[in-house]
This record gives sequence, structure tokens and C-alpha cells, in this order.
Amino acid sequence: MQIGFNLPNSGPLSKVADMTRLAVEGEAMGFDYLTVTDHVVLPDTRVPGYPYSEDGAFYEEAPLERHEQLVGMAYIAAKTSRIRMVAAVLVVPHRPAVLAAKMLATLDVLSGGRLVVGIGAGWLRTEFDAVVTTPFAERGKVTDEYIDAFRVLWTEPSPRFAGRYVKFDGIVLEPKPIQRPLPIWVGGEGLLAIRRAARIGDAWYPIGSNNQHLLDTLPRLEAGIARLRRATAEAGRDPTSMGVSFRVKRYGAAVPAKASDGERRLFSGSEADLIEDFRALKKLGVGAIDIDFGRPTVDAVLAEMKRFRVSVLDKI
Repeated sequence: MQIGFNLPNSGPLSKVADMTRLAVEGEAMGFDYLTVTDHVVLPDTRVPGYPYSEDGAFYEEAPLERHEQLVGMAYIAAKTSRIRMVAAVLVVPHRPAVLAAKMLATLDVLSGGRLVVGIGAGWLRTEFDAVVTTPFAERGKVTDEYIDAFRVLWTEPSPRFAGRYVKFDGIVLEPKPIQRPLPIWVGGEGLLAIRRAARIGDAWYPIGSNNQHLLDTLPRLEAGIARLRRATAEAGRDPTSMGVSFRVKRYGAAVPAKASDGERRLFSGSEADLIEDFRALKKLGVGAIDIDFGRPTVDAVLAEMKRFRVSVLDKI
């Protein structure tokens, strides 16, 4: 099982020196990957609407301070040498398809083949209205078509594509990504996201705390993975070839112990509980888990990462 951590590209810890130190020292600690999130602009975040917390509030103290995802990842690639970088997740409609495919291919080349493209269709209407040229209501279809176009651009010497939202012919996109194929983790928790993962993904990449599609207990996550396996078979692919990765936004005492289905919430409780959760998810076939160590200072984050590795991760 690979273990990652969230690299803040927003809020107080997004200062260049702090972000760099977290990436470099996280790599030195032996973490397998880091994650970087994607927003271009945000509305007034004092208004609740975040789908991954119980009260709809953003977790960060100052999330309006934010670096663009792909530029930030290119910077981090230059400061590190081994750790993989996961876009968590790239909001696919944010950027024109050909431009995004080029930026992602370039990032994979410049990083020496260390990129994982986490993808999502997006959820924030205000941001879409400011940034995106395709309709908000069609974002799922746009995402599917853009990913199909990415794959053509990344693999074919003379790429051509004729879709509803993307059309190109007579062009060359070089250099291609180092990784063949460039791995795609499909974010999202609902049935449409699961079907998207089944059709085009190398892994499903949910967050357990989405209030509309909770995966916050072992039975709920087991049921979600079962839906994924069925959808993968229905898409004509081998269900055992589909990976599962999992994002942990909060853990330990920060997570209420009991979920609405009466079961214990995943990653709540003691260190012993956390160790058992990692073991249980590994048994379910989860191949990667990343953790948001959310602390107010870079020293506190690094101290918690070191403590967590010794107290939990080294005992899995």
C-alpha cells in the first residue's frame, strides 16, 4: 500500500518556503506521494457549501490564498527527486483539453515520470461561471470527452479527434508523457463517478466524507468498491485490474466515532483503531491512502507526519 500526504497549496502553509519544506522533508521521510488540489478562483468561503465537511465549511483557515495546481506541481517537481505527485483532483473542464493534455504531458516529462492525474468534473458553480467555457450542467460529459481526447493526444503520433466539445486534426503533441499510460485516478463518490472510473480510470479515488455519498464506514466503503467492481465488468474491463485509492481528510479525535449507519467511522479513535483501518482497507484492495495532516504551522505538520509514521504507518 502506498501512503501519501496532502501538500497545502492554499492558506497559510502555501508560502513558498513552507510548501517546499513540506515536500522535501515528506519525501525524505519516505512518503510515496503528495497531493495538490485544484481551484482557480473561489467564492466567499464564509458561505457554507463545501461538500466534504459535516457543516459545509472549508477546512483551511485562509483558502483564498491559492497557487494554481499544475504550475505549483511543476515547481515541486524541481525541488524533489523521488516522490510522486498526484493531482487531487484536476477539475478537468477548467482548462481547454489540448492545453491541459500538453501541460500534463510536460509535467510528467519534467518530473521524470512521477505524475498521477487525479480527475474530477468539479462541483463549484461560481468558479465554473468565472473560468469555464463549457456549460456547468454538462461538466460530466465534458470531462469524459476531454479524458478521451487526452488519451489520443498522449498516445498517437498523428492525433485526431472529433467530439462535441473537442476537435483537432493535423497536429503533433510531443514529447509524449514518459509513463505509458499516464495513470488516471478518478475522483468522486457517486454512481456517475464510479462509472467514469470503470470506463477510463486506472483507479477510483474517493473521499469518505462526502455527505451525499458517504463512504465513512467499512460497510459503506465495501459496498462502494463492490459497485465499482460491477461497473468495471459492465464496461468490459477486468474488475481486478481496477485500483482503489482513498483520501483521508481528518482522523483520530477530529472524527466523530459513530456514523449515521451506526457503524464506527473509518479513521476515528485511537492509534490502534487507525492501524486496523489501514489493514482493513488494504485487505479490501485499497492500494493507496493519503492523509491531510492539517496543522497550523509547518513545524507542527512535520512533527505530526513523523509521529504518525512511527506510531501508525510503521505498524501496518
